[in-house]
Amino acid sequence: MSEKKNDKEQMMEKIVSLAKRRGFVFPSSEIYGGMAAIYDYGHYGTMLKNNIRDAWWKHMVQLRDDVVGLDSAIFMHPTTWVASGHVGGFNDPQVDCRKCKSRFRADHILEEFGVSADKQTLEFINAELDKLRAVGKLKCANCGSTDLTSAKTFSLMVKSNIGSPTDELKEENVVYLRPETCGGIYLEYKNTVDSLHLKLPFGIAQVGKAFRNEIVARQFIFRTREFEQMEMQYFLHPSVMKEKYDRWKDTRWQWYLEYGISESEIRWYKHEKLAHYASEAYDIEFNFKALGGFKEVEGIHARGDWDLSQHSKFSGVDLSYFDEKTGKRFIPHIMETSVGLNRLVLMFLDHAYQEEKAPTADGSEETRVVLKFDKRLAPVKVAVLPLSKKEDLQKVAKEIWNTLKLNFQTEYDETQSIGKRYRRQDEIGTPYCVTVDFETLNDQAVTVRDRDSMKQERIKITGLEEYLKEKLAE
Repeated sequence: MSEKKNDKEQMMEKIVSLAKRRGFVFPSSEIYGGMAAIYDYGHYGTMLKNNIRDAWWKHMVQLRDDVVGLDSAIFMHPTTWVASGHVGGFNDPQVDCRKCKSRFRADHILEEFGVSADKQTLEFINAELDKLRAVGKLKCANCGSTDLTSAKTFSLMVKSNIGSPTDELKEENVVYLRPETCGGIYLEYKNTVDSLHLKLPFGIAQVGKAFRNEIVARQFIFRTREFEQMEMQYFLHPSVMKEKYDRWKDTRWQWYLEYGISESEIRWYKHEKLAHYASEAYDIEFNFKALGGFKEVEGIHARGDWDLSQHSKFSGVDLSYFDEKTGKRFIPHIMETSVGLNRLVLMFLDHAYQEEKAPTADGSEETRVVLKFDKRLAPVKVAVLPLSKKEDLQKVAKEIWNTLKLNFQTEYDETQSIGKRYRRQDEIGTPYCVTVDFETLNDQAVTVRDRDSMKQERIKITGLEEYLKEKLAE
């Protein structure tokens, strides 16, 4: 058990170190000591995240005729979260260590002892904690103390206020930063139908920030207090729920396979204990090396008609749908796909990270770290590298870079030795490096190096752009 934990911790340390060193992810506000579980995305992290987002959007919206887009506001009318049940019931069970003041999620403590506390009552959780306490197994993971509190309710909602700061204590001025993005979709369901004249079944998709006041937000960018969700709410008649649910499960599963994740690295997790409004719920889990096992990256849920019914009830606005074929009105049911964009960034980093033996210039070997991203997701597609800083090589290299950058995310790098520059591009996952050497001045050709195989090929400058297009499309 400890050996596996050490392997997990070492892998996480390697990924966190690489992410910071190479400009993927930084601790937020680090010069002021940082903020727990809040991160900033650097140059390469932003491009990777955007590429993942665009890949999701392409499959969910661009390639379909039954899903449209939305970008709803983070702030919504406070009654939104009363209607959805978040104000009254969006919380986690919290346990405190009286000695070192550390906080823990009680359900996570129980999971370590094989007890599932998913959606269980506080009474059940405290009963299970008492069993562990009685045999001396309930200990603080930080200091080892057995002086832990009972579980209590911890609200995940993040409060804010709109208006004058002097009014912030008035309940009517309290607003919440949205804990999930789907709320905005429900509120704009009617406007979307009315403006686009949509017919059931159809979906509304969006990407946006959400906020949760997590008790313990660790595991790097896997669980944070500020994060991005990519959600799609599919509105339909209940008679076709089973058919559409199974189809969307297959669609989302295939998306992971298309972008390089193997069948052995993901699995389905079926929720046995469902929310009162749900009829079925599955998660797609990825086997994280850095987290030591399978963890959720996406949820696919059959939510019934509860969401629109609640908002219709609390707002007084009719959100029913009129079926012209049957002449009847009904509240549409909802099938949801919800994926954490930040979790996908970590998933693709975890999946792509490899350490390999690589030859050096003197014929020996060294270990290279390489991120073998799917080429479509790689932050930089092509790096242009003059062999030296000689002016004639720089001139040709700059001309090539200026041409390639019009069609590819391209980087120009002339610092340090060519070997170190190759390693730098390996660590950010660049599929192809184009080296301009002294022979280029004679044969008008460059050396193209493949990230994965490290094989090099001589390509004429006149055919370079077409060559790279073909390679990046493979």
